[in-house]
Order: sequence, then structure tokens, then C-alpha cells
Amino acid sequence: MKTWNPSILKAALVAGETSGDLLAGLLLDGMLQRWPQLTSVGIGGPQMARRGFEAWWPHDKLAVHGFGWDVLWRYREIVGIRKQLKTRLLSGRPDVFVGVDAPDFNLDLEADLKAEGIPTVHFVCPSVWAWRAERLEKIKRSVDHVLCLFPFEPELLAQHHIAATYVGHPLAQVIPMQVDRAQARATLGLHPDAPVVAVLPGSRASEVKYLAQYFFDAAALIQRERPKTQFIVPAVPLLKDAITSAAFASGLGDAVKVVAGQSHAALAACDVTLIASGTATLEAALFRRPMVIAYRMGPLSWQIMRRKRLQPWVGLPNIVCQDFVVPELLQDAATPRAMADQVLNWLTAATEQSETIRALEQRFAALHDQLRRDTPALAALAIAKIVDRRPD
Repeated sequence: MKTWNPSILKAALVAGETSGDLLAGLLLDGMLQRWPQLTSVGIGGPQMARRGFEAWWPHDKLAVHGFGWDVLWRYREIVGIRKQLKTRLLSGRPDVFVGVDAPDFNLDLEADLKAEGIPTVHFVCPSVWAWRAERLEKIKRSVDHVLCLFPFEPELLAQHHIAATYVGHPLAQVIPMQVDRAQARATLGLHPDAPVVAVLPGSRASEVKYLAQYFFDAAALIQRERPKTQFIVPAVPLLKDAITSAAFASGLGDAVKVVAGQSHAALAACDVTLIASGTATLEAALFRRPMVIAYRMGPLSWQIMRRKRLQPWVGLPNIVCQDFVVPELLQDAATPRAMADQVLNWLTAATEQSETIRALEQRFAALHDQLRRDTPALAALAIAKIVDRRPD
């Protein structure tokens, strides 16, 4: 066994998209606590940079959506980046490589690095329990260890002889168990008593392309029936102009406020959220907010996705709860009228403080407690075992 300086670790990480950058930033907190002289390089975003990460490419280079023609134009660039990154990592040989989500990019890279003797860890189990079960053999071939966000995942992976550790979901630590709705509304400049709907049409340009206009048309229908309703839209800064244009085209006027970032404030402030399927739905659940999950994509992408689905749910709160605790409207079912009706149902239940709302809040509170772990420390401990830094 090598003799290691216990304070030093050279790590390479790849995180794609905003959610991956957030997760990787929290992971780096735990790694820095264990290895104060940590050096980290690869592909990442601003959250990682705040922890001293050196980004050779920005994380949004890996942000893609769908299949077929939706992504073919990006394929050559992404493959080129992966090839250059592999060459650079094999030359510099980090002590460990951690792929954070982005399985289409990371699993192939991890397989190549593992074959060359570099320990590989994948943070966020690919959703093989929801779709694309064929990835299990690829995961086994590519990684030494998987860091899982959900408690049911390690047992599933163990059935396929894949080592894994449940580390909890970092968002369950970031989001407090109790939030001040009134303070969030004051922070965002919203009326304290009028109903608030948070509209989250996604964090990718392609999601905004397919979803934003439908979401805002639904908001316009809601406003007609409940004129006092306020709409708050937290937008990824680069997409704010496109989202603002879609909101304006729906004729919402002063009823809608588009802000850069501040998704957690928007979820804390709202009564209900109309939200694109993705990590944001779990955030909404941790804020204990009723939601309507909706999603649309290109026709070819939808046909491929539908054939590969293994479960009846696509929204994370429903998947983890194994039940339709909140409604999902997908593809042709995601019409403005259908979305508006479901949001209005929740608004009525919230106004009446119905048992339905209380039951949902209790279920989401239990989910929050289940996912709340010291993720950075648990993840760093698992990585330490992989790289033989910690004696048994």
C-alpha cells in the first residue's frame, strides 16, 4: 500500500449542468474537510470554483436535452472534450476521478480511466430504476463505487455486484426543515397575502424551448380565474431573456416577476409550483410545496423515452414515494388547460387548508427527514476508502 500524506488529495471531477455543479460543490466541502490541501480539476461551474476547483471547461458545455436531432449537433463537440480530458487526466493521473451525474458523458470516461488503474467514483446513481436498465452492466464496468442519493439504490446495485454507499441527498441539508414563507415573499417583493404560483420551466435552453410558452399560457388561464394570483419565475441567468419573452407573450403583464436565480426563495414563497420534471421537483418537495409536474420534448426523444421507461412515474417525489402524490402531465397531456386546472385544484385546497394539503406536507416532511444526512462527510469517507487514504 502507498504511503500517503493524509492532508493531500489530487482529484478530478466532471459535473454537468447547474444541479451537478451544486452537488459537486457540496461534495468538495466534505473532501476539503478531509483533505485540506485538496487540488481539484476537470469540468465544473461556479459552485465548484468557490471551493478552489480549476475548471478546464465550464459545466454548461455538457448541458444537453433529449435524443436524436435535439443533440446531434452537440455530439462532436462533447466527444472532442471527453477525448481531450481523458488524455489530460491520463497524463496527470489524479488519485481519484469523481463523475457527478452526467452519465452519458461520465460513464465512458470512467471506464477508460478505470482500465488505466485510476480509481473511479460516480456521484448520483443513474436512474436505472426508472429507465435504461441496460446501463447496469456499463456502471459495473466503469466505476469502483457509486455514491447514492436515495436509500433504495445501494441494494439494487448490490444485486448486480456494484459497490455503493447511501450518502443522503445534499439538498435535504441545504433546505431547512422549516421555511419562512412571509420572509421569502418579502425578499422577492411579492404581496404577502395574495396567492403565489412559482413557475419553473427548466434550467436548459431546450427545456425552455419546449415548455416555457405552455407554462405561461397556463399561467394566463389561472390569472383569468384568480386575478390576484402572483407568478414568480426563477430563471437561470443565461435564459432569463428567453423566459421573460415567453411570459410577455402570454399577456401576464405585472402579474409575473422573472428573477435571476433565487429558485429556493421562489419555492419558499409560493403556494403551488408548476414545474418541469427534474431535480427541482425534489427541491419543491423538500419545501413541502404542492406541485404540478409537466414535461414536453421533441417527438423522437419522447418516443425513445417512453419505450425505455420502467416505472409509471417521472417526477422524483412520486418515484421516491412510489405513488402519484402529485400530478404529472407529460407530452401531449401537458396542455395549458390541463396544467391550469391542476394548479387551480391545489390553490383551492391551499385556500381551504384541506386535509389533502396537510397529508402532502406530512409526506414530504417524512421524505425530508429520510434524505437528511451529512452527505459531504459520508461521501468523502466513501472516497477515502476507495483511494486507501483511510486505514481499515
